[in-house]
Amino acid sequence: MAGFEPPPAESDAVSLEIRIRLPLDRFELDLELDLDSPATGIFGPSGAGKTSLIETLAGWRRGAAGRIRFQGRTWLDSEDGIFVPPEHRGIGWAAQDGLLFPHWDVRHNLLAGAARARRAGQDTTARLDQVAELLDLTPLLGRDVTTLSGGERQRVALGRALCSGPRLLLLDEPFAALDLERRRRFLPFLRRVRQELTVPMLLISHDPVEVQALCDDLVVLHDGRTAAQGPPQDVLTDPKIFAMADRAGFENVLRGRLEGDGAAPRRLLLAPRKGQGNGPELVTEGRSGGGPALVGLRANDILLATAPPVGLSARNLLPATIDEIREDQGLVAVTLVDSDARLFVQVTEHTAERLGLALGSPVYLVFKATACRVYGSIDWSVTRQCRSRTRGHIPSTLHDPVAIQPTKDSPCPIPPPSLRRPCASGPASLPPVCS
Repeated sequence: MAGFEPPPAESDAVSLEIRIRLPLDRFELDLELDLDSPATGIFGPSGAGKTSLIETLAGWRRGAAGRIRFQGRTWLDSEDGIFVPPEHRGIGWAAQDGLLFPHWDVRHNLLAGAARARRAGQDTTARLDQVAELLDLTPLLGRDVTTLSGGERQRVALGRALCSGPRLLLLDEPFAALDLERRRRFLPFLRRVRQELTVPMLLISHDPVEVQALCDDLVVLHDGRTAAQGPPQDVLTDPKIFAMADRAGFENVLRGRLEGDGAAPRRLLLAPRKGQGNGPELVTEGRSGGGPALVGLRANDILLATAPPVGLSARNLLPATIDEIREDQGLVAVTLVDSDARLFVQVTEHTAERLGLALGSPVYLVFKATACRVYGSIDWSVTRQCRSRTRGHIPSTLHDPVAIQPTKDSPCPIPPPSLRRPCASGPASLPPVCS
């Protein structure tokens, strides 16, 4: 619908087939996955095999038996002796610790993989301009990366991967080094990448909000096996998975459009049900810019009423219909009237009995404006003023990213974090130039 978040950019059908077995310290990574979503989340507890999967897909971790095929091209087939090296897979990679070249400014970090993009026939200047605008990096292009904040560094790391002309984007917990508030600020940038670029992505995350906001499909790993797969909200509320997603209270993620001039309170308009005129309206306390937005609403911040209450301080009252009751989890699933938005509400078994809740029953959701966490809106009219800083002389061969591109003899001179070893020639924290 006009005015709401546009659909992701159209791209060729995604086809990623994974049939691998890889011995690890505590278990064997044993996966059979067929992924066809433009954005797939990989979720699970620490030590479940998520990063090992990403490194195997990228070609950095050897020793896996089985087969990996992406878009009809075989990257790995142990039976036929096929192994495509990392630099020929067209992978863009953004890690949780940024891994920027400290002796380059932002522009040169973004262009670190430009040679590959040129070989693929891409206009690297146009892609740099596009990525810098998408990630709000244009004011920072001349900045020394050592002066950047943590969030800015992560945006540069993501931008570098995108400027390398990737066929597949691998995001290994790109928010992990940031605190919760900064992680939430990062979400709209990835939403914009999803909407405007055609690069399929795999996102590793421990955060249920992130995978709901960014992914169409979710794979949960546990001890090297697939524990669940499907739409993020369905998977995260599955009784077998819910405990992983409920550490701080399950959070619903709604998409809509913020209205107003930036002063609180704000109105969030949810997309109406197809064929209907107006969708539901929420009142939030968010002060960020208008436009498409994501709003988080925890299941335990919502009250259920069987009749419209009066005289309450809560400003949100939304009619809905109960379409599922999970007594063992203390959850009630509802669908909003005039919208296809589905939410989960946490209620005790005693409360459900006292209210006489049943499938198909009409109810009202009651919650405060302060319960709405606005995550996905950016005030693009406000940008930081960036001061250019004088740096010491850097030899031109080091300042030119093309000068240290991967070569036939050294396709990826710097390995990923989990495989990196300190060396005498420089710090162990330098980034892989093949991203």
